[in-house]
Amino acid sequence: MNYTILIHQAEEGGFWSEVPALPGCYSQGESIDETLKNSKEAIEAHLQALKEDMAATPAEESLFIGQVQVEVT
Repeated sequence: MNYTILIHQAEEGGFWSEVPALPGCYSQGESIDETLKNSKEAIEAHLQALKEDMAATPAEESLFIGQVQVEVT
């Protein structure tokens, strides 16, 4: 299964991630590579917990990320 993760730069340094399809699934790391690795582990643990609770595994829905430019006057 593939899940989209959003990676944010942390104010105190490093990065943190969230998984939109899995509410409450977050991770962090000192680098983007470490954050990706830790996010994979967090997703696996989250899915295992859902399985143990006999809850449905959420499927990834279409997610589009874009940017818009705005002017503040």
